[in-house]
Amino acid sequence: MIHVSHLTKKYGQATAVDNISFEVSQGEIVGYLGPNGAGKSTTLKMLVGLLQPTSGEISVAGYDAKTELLELKRHIGYVPEEAQLYEHLTLVEHLQLMGRLYDMEERRIAQKIKELVKLYDMESQANQRISGFSQGMRQKCLIMSALLHNPDVLFLDEPFTNLDVTTVTLMKTVLQRFAELGKTILYCTHILEVAETLCPRIMIINDGKLIADAPVEELRQLTHQTALNEIFTQLTETTGIDEKTEEAIRIVMEGTQDA
Repeated sequence: MIHVSHLTKKYGQATAVDNISFEVSQGEIVGYLGPNGAGKSTTLKMLVGLLQPTSGEISVAGYDAKTELLELKRHIGYVPEEAQLYEHLTLVEHLQLMGRLYDMEERRIAQKIKELVKLYDMESQANQRISGFSQGMRQKCLIMSALLHNPDVLFLDEPFTNLDVTTVTLMKTVLQRFAELGKTILYCTHILEVAETLCPRIMIINDGKLIADAPVEELRQLTHQTALNEIFTQLTETTGIDEKTEEAIRIVMEGTQDA
């Protein structure tokens, strides 16, 4: 469902994504991990058509990103890392706009909105303007917008940010069931605990390069580590944690004994 070949994105002399290739099959949930600034969000923005690659090929749900981008977008749902919402609209108005952009029937839009708003406990906020929403409410709005048109492929960039525990638990189960029903999910995060429980397969990007792509169990055998955070640390060469911890304590505590 997702095919990426030699994908590269440069900004002047800086390379944000460096010649990466991978495939994600129908029904897979794949975790796309990396440190902050590693190239995760840039990759997703290219896959959903928000950024043009410097070079490389992208195909999603059988559609080529260069020649069939509009059709590609009809088949995907995208939750961006940062909320990009029409704040002057109410929640219902925003979701109506999303449904119409996907050419959904008005009756279907109304029914889906009613059900999603109830599911995410947003009934009392349904006719409030988004400008007054909390961060968690905005995140729910993004998720509902991505799910409204029943996409075949979901691109999720830190989708659980600011969500309450109940909603996170619901979303984990929903995503697992979606995969069982044949939907394809690329889950981008730096929260390793969530990825470890949700994603059977992990890809790791570091400094723009794809440095690992394997089932979690295979990564455990490769690195001789059991926890995903230990695997991640080893593969990304995140060293000096103990020294940095002591340095942080020294900086914060410096001078307090003299007070």
